[in-house]
Amino acid sequence: MARPISAAHGLRRDEILNVAAACFARQSYPATSMNDIAAACGTSKARLYHYYDSKDAILFELLERYTQRLLVIIGQVQATAHRQALDERATLHELIRAFLREYESSATRHAALLASTQFLGDEQRGVILDRQRDVVSAVTRFLRRAYPERVDARNQTAITMTLFGMINWTFTWLRPDGPLSYDAFADEVIALLERGLSTPLATASPQ
Repeated sequence: MARPISAAHGLRRDEILNVAAACFARQSYPATSMNDIAAACGTSKARLYHYYDSKDAILFELLERYTQRLLVIIGQVQATAHRQALDERATLHELIRAFLREYESSATRHAALLASTQFLGDEQRGVILDRQRDVVSAVTRFLRRAYPERVDARNQTAITMTLFGMINWTFTWLRPDGPLSYDAFADEVIALLERGLSTPLATASPQ
């Protein structure tokens, strides 16, 4: 019978995941070794293997937890919208703000999701990709409800990917000490959506 994981053990695993994410962001996943992670944790490789049996196991748990966190955020926003009687646009706007707050606090984990999922084995990669699809599908639903006259089956993928294109790579350029905060950038994204999706799309006149 396996021993229960103590609170301290769980905390230590969290610390290892945070350090590993930083190593992956700094050096890339392929270039990072278990020795590198152990050294950054201030422990031995033997001790690191007490918690994780491979670098792949670290990456999978890192991404599994992070994608689950994104799904939790979606649920939390839906609950807040219901509790505060927010309309559909306000709900979408709150989701954008919540995602960007998470991206700011979990920049290295988000970087790992975008850059390192490809290095997982087939089964584990499938789990993470399914989670990502769930997140994308949820955002598409939020968009369709917020802008029903502009987002439909024909263009929903393009518009959803445009939104993710605006926010997904902030870790590469949006600095906490820069002229624009994450909260301010969320307002910019929301303003762009409002200006772009609040009015019907003009159609070209036939030639």
